[in-house]
Amino acid sequence: MDSARDICAAIKIVLAANGRPEVTDADLLRYIGVHLLDMFVDLGFEAGRIDPMIAHYRRVYPELKHARTRVFPGVAEMLETLGGKKSTATTKGTPMTRAVLEQFGLIQYFDHVQGTDGFPAKPEPDVIVAAMRGLGARPEECLLVGDAPADMEAGRRAGVRTCAVRWGYGDSREMARWEPDYWIDDPKELLQGDLR
Repeated sequence: MDSARDICAAIKIVLAANGRPEVTDADLLRYIGVHLLDMFVDLGFEAGRIDPMIAHYRRVYPELKHARTRVFPGVAEMLETLGGKKSTATTKGTPMTRAVLEQFGLIQYFDHVQGTDGFPAKPEPDVIVAAMRGLGARPEECLLVGDAPADMEAGRRAGVRTCAVRWGYGDSREMARWEPDYWIDDPKELLQGDLR
């Protein structure tokens, strides 16, 4: 999902309420896929202020109703055609992930929906391990497809093969540090087996 504009809008509401209205979308794009705790720490907020800020974000983000979110081109077609079992492994919580997938007509393509629920976020491997458990899958049977360095690190730590995509917000140089097994530029490359 291309949800950056809604994520950034919600974060900016929280930042403005906490004395940082100058932070722009361009400043925030590098944090897409990073846990809110890590982002707020990196932006210089003291630990004691962060939990209320995260709670504020979690109230505001759903209120935006994903009005600016879009499915990346070709993803729906890829999901419809791609064989095997599929799960999410996202920093969003499971209920929010399920709601977004339902809103955009993608829920039927997933055998399992897994968000980060009460355990450490990527780059820790917990969400991937939970997704594998939900699918009844072993690491050697799995491929993690992601667009962020945290995805690649978490995949390595979970013992799964990794595929880095170049159409998201992740820094390709940082993803390359984790030596993804595959790189793709278009979702249809997953269907064609054109992984390189």
